[in-house]
Amino acid sequence: MTRRSLWCSLIFLLMQLAPWCAAWAGAVVVVGHANVHKIDASTVQRIYTGKVIEVDGVPVQPVNLKPGQVLRQRFLNDHLQQTEDAYTGYWTVRRYIGKGAPPRELGTVAEVLQFVQSTPGAVAYLDEADVPPSANVVYKK
Repeated sequence: MTRRSLWCSLIFLLMQLAPWCAAWAGAVVVVGHANVHKIDASTVQRIYTGKVIEVDGVPVQPVNLKPGQVLRQRFLNDHLQQTEDAYTGYWTVRRYIGKGAPPRELGTVAEVLQFVQSTPGAVAYLDEADVPPSANVVYKK
């Protein structure tokens, strides 16, 4: 078997396994600092599009993972019904017309958890499997 055919076989195998890997992924849930109360799907959308900056009198600080991360793509798709490009474009326009700035971006799940636990009003999305028992789950689809 040539090196090229070996790579082609490997790529084909990975493509066949992709649906199974997606099925193993847990639900994307939204967690919040202890002072954030339960929210609904509409509020999640409005927070991450800058249309809501306060929930029940608490100023919210949404957090995103960095672009290109699979969990971010799942969140954008499942909760905002947007692609990465559409979401980036949306925030480019909002910033240009003076309607706010996009949510802060952090690089890892550990950074996200640390930020949410230590920042009043912070909200973020996580894979359900990454949510510690002590986390305040504010929305689950």
